[in-house]
Amino acid sequence: MEAIYRRKRATAREIWNAMPDPPSYSAVRATLIVLEGKGLLMHRRQGRNYLYLPTISYGRARHSAIRQLLETYFDDSVEAAVAAVIRADRNKLTEQDYRRLIELIRKAEQEAKP
Repeated sequence: MEAIYRRKRATAREIWNAMPDPPSYSAVRATLIVLEGKGLLMHRRQGRNYLYLPTISYGRARHSAIRQLLETYFDDSVEAAVAAVIRADRNKLTEQDYRRLIELIRKAEQEAKP
C-alpha cells in the first residue's frame, strides 16, 4: 500500500521493485488481489498489466492500520502502544520530542473535556 500511495497508482512490477526486500513477484500479486478483495484497491487495465489505485485516502488507511495495530498487539490500549513506542525509540527522542508529546497529550485532554 505504501508504494501505491507514494506513486498514486502502480503496477504489480512497480510495487515489487519499490520494496526493499520483496517477497516473490507472485506473492505481491496475490497480496494485491487480497487488498482489492478487501476494498482497499481497485485496478484498471494498462496495456497487458493492471494498474492498481487506492480506494481510500492515505489518512483513512493510516487510521485503519493504527486501529488494527492497537487491537492486535496492544489489547486496544493507546497507553500500552505509546509506552512501547517510547521504549523502542528512547535513544532517538530528544527533550523537544518529549515536550511535544506531553503537549499533544494535554491538547487531547482538553479536547476530551465537555
